[in-house]
Amino acid sequence: MANATVLIIACGALAKEIVTLQRLNGWSHVAVQCLPAELHNRPEKIPAAVRDMIERHKNAYASLFVAYADCGTGGRLDEVLAEYDVARLPGAHCYEFYAGTEQFAALSADEPASFYLTDFLTRHFERLVREGLGLDRHPELMATYFGNYRRLVYLSQSESAQLEEAARGHAEYLGLEFEHRHTGLAPVGLNITEHVVKWQN
Repeated sequence: MANATVLIIACGALAKEIVTLQRLNGWSHVAVQCLPAELHNRPEKIPAAVRDMIERHKNAYASLFVAYADCGTGGRLDEVLAEYDVARLPGAHCYEFYAGTEQFAALSADEPASFYLTDFLTRHFERLVREGLGLDRHPELMATYFGNYRRLVYLSQSESAQLEEAARGHAEYLGLEFEHRHTGLAPVGLNITEHVVKWQN
């Protein structure tokens, strides 16, 4: 983006929400580059992918920000970011900044064995979960991946009866109890806005 001074390096699963925040807030100084959402199935590859993106763009922007949580990297993402003094979204999982720290903590305490869906994961469940985990080819893997879960929590960013019905169907497919919590964009926006506004002028 012309005249952009901030680059957000984001998980592809966050792309729609970040672009919406960019438009609603008039962030003309912000550019966004997304990495494939499929990396969530291979979290060990996230640190190297983020490093490559930083190296490609570090001299073109006044500030970089990474829209990932730890996301299963076991601290290795933070090791990469510390080398470049680049900040990221807080938390161990992206679901925490979708729900907000307080609500996510309450959900986790209520039922630790919860599997979470967002709007993006609900839309792309077939590609990222069924096909991505090989359940379409090897349904016997269902117990391996989901045998220890009890509940599916759909954290919705939009108010869509169609997506809610799809999420409910995904819960049924996985054999899990279903719960819906509408989060909107506020928790994601709060975490990103603090960094973006600092570099607005």
